[in-house]
Amino acid sequence: MHSPTDAPIPTLTHFDAAGQAHMVDVGHKPETQRSAQVSGSIRMAPATFAMIAQGSAKKGDVLGIARIAAIQGSKRTPELIPLCHPIALTRVDVSFALDAATCRITIEVTAETVSRTGVEMEALTAASIGLLTIYDMCKAVDRGMVIEDIRLLEKSGGKSGHWIASE
Repeated sequence: MHSPTDAPIPTLTHFDAAGQAHMVDVGHKPETQRSAQVSGSIRMAPATFAMIAQGSAKKGDVLGIARIAAIQGSKRTPELIPLCHPIALTRVDVSFALDAATCRITIEVTAETVSRTGVEMEALTAASIGLLTIYDMCKAVDRGMVIEDIRLLEKSGGKSGHWIASE
């Protein structure tokens, strides 16, 4: 039986032996079906929440526009995150859950690909851009909105296999 101290120390894959940043070589990896699920949320004033929930924002359908922005953001990830590989996304699903009791909107994103590298960054970027779009569209009435808890919930595929968040 191994103790935690027997486990190898993980290394940061985006640095070479000399400590220089580089794009990870994935050329030797097989293409596999990969997916990632991410969530995040934005809290806001009750009046802002009501405006979004009722669809009465002056700029239009806030959640509809945020959904499109999230999908677009997922496709632009390698332009925003310097060492991400461009990958062909096969699916990006974006949904929102509204919680009136806490004036919170939660975004959930599932991104999928058949690739040599994972799709977590695309899902995380999508969630971030979706929430930022909500903020942008509503900041005129509520600059105190708080974006929080953007995190990976689950990923599958590739050498590291299936992973699920502990909470």
